[in-house]
Amino acid sequence: MTSRRSAAEWGRQPAPPEPVIDVLIGTVGRTAELAVTLAGLAAQDDPPFRVIVSDQSDANPAATDPAVQAMLRVLEVQGRSPQLVRHRPRRGIAEHRDFLLSRSSADAVLFLDDDVWLEAGALQRLHDALTSLGCGFVGMAPQGLSYLDDRRPHEHRPFERWDGPVRPERIRRGEPGFERWTLHNAANLAHVAAEVGEPEQGWVPYRIAWIGACVLYRREALVECGGFGFWRDLPPAHAGEDVVAQWRVMERYGAAGLLPSGAVHLEAPTTIPNREVDAPDVVFAREDRMAG
Repeated sequence: MTSRRSAAEWGRQPAPPEPVIDVLIGTVGRTAELAVTLAGLAAQDDPPFRVIVSDQSDANPAATDPAVQAMLRVLEVQGRSPQLVRHRPRRGIAEHRDFLLSRSSADAVLFLDDDVWLEAGALQRLHDALTSLGCGFVGMAPQGLSYLDDRRPHEHRPFERWDGPVRPERIRRGEPGFERWTLHNAANLAHVAAEVGEPEQGWVPYRIAWIGACVLYRREALVECGGFGFWRDLPPAHAGEDVVAQWRVMERYGAAGLLPSGAVHLEAPTTIPNREVDAPDVVFAREDRMAG
């Protein structure tokens, strides 16, 4: 018995189960990719979850796209209580994530980008790991499968399992741990997972610098560390907002990446082409000045 309603139950429409996870998706101008992302969620069995999509598109909003609407209807009959809201004007991705977080109430929140497909069972593995490890967040770094034949052993070198409990750690640019960012390039994790082999419990936790696009937080931990409220200190055109939030949570509660990663990057063009302002540089430089 799973929390996902089968086709035999679609006509009954009982009250949906209380969500254990709120899946939070911000989108802008990506209807095809969003439909694929929602299709991946529709393949998840457990735990019970709710889907909240916030659309900032200028033209062709998600609400007008037949494929997106079809997948939202599938999620509705499955018991996932999807919501599609408009959030304008655009004030930057950190503000958009802050808005999504404000609409959540489940104990765990999955920030999932609108160009990431999840294999069946990925959500269960994420939740099992978060519960078992007791840390601030876990994540699956999306893999670009067009790079599957591009092996980069030199970028695998920082890989290190978490043996024993996950502990808090401080990560900053140029300091120990920062070099782990190379693990998430191209299809590196697919190659590392092949070397590690099939884990008995279904996943292996490893040390990270940060994770983009598919991150499951303990909501209480993220909120306690300030969430994405720092958006007010940034211009609308910025990147790296997830790094700021994650480094704060990691420093207090610890975090882990998971192997194998069941997340696939659709390799669509970025919707944030202007990356001149890197949020960690701005936010942590300001904090350092205030501390000094």
